[in-house]
Amino acid sequence: MTDNTALLIIDVQEGFFDEDLYEADKLIKKLQNLITKARTENVPIIFVRHDRNLEHDGDIHPDIYPQDGDIVVSKMESDSFFNTTLQDELSKRDIKKLVIGGLQTEYCVDTATRRAFSMGYEPILVEDAHSTMNYDDAALSAAQIIAHHTNVLRGYAKILPADEIVFG
Repeated sequence: MTDNTALLIIDVQEGFFDEDLYEADKLIKKLQNLITKARTENVPIIFVRHDRNLEHDGDIHPDIYPQDGDIVVSKMESDSFFNTTLQDELSKRDIKKLVIGGLQTEYCVDTATRRAFSMGYEPILVEDAHSTMNYDDAALSAAQIIAHHTNVLRGYAKILPADEIVFG
């Protein structure tokens, strides 16, 4: 990857960890490793925070909390680009590639990946750094939801496991 890449972490907020999040510890560890790699290579890190129900969702998870220089974009809908500052932040840094991870796979991660593709970015979905809830009454398990969306998003993004992401 080149210097026109950013790490985009979507909706990894405390409130989601109070619920039954699928492989929550694994998700945080993968994201921590990606953040460390990005910081080492001076790659911009953009945290997207869903603010519609901030009282419920909470702030960004403390184990990956933004540091000085990181960008935090607030959103009210599933689409990280809709009525947010994300496009402006990417444009002023000449970002062309987005390494994407976070929550929830079938909503905000899926939407951001598709939208990034349709806007001309080169999205890279981190195969093992996005997750969803374990729903007791769901037609699909969390693992099935993640696998399905990862497979579908191959048409819109390059899919790589976290260990294969190299920023420099």
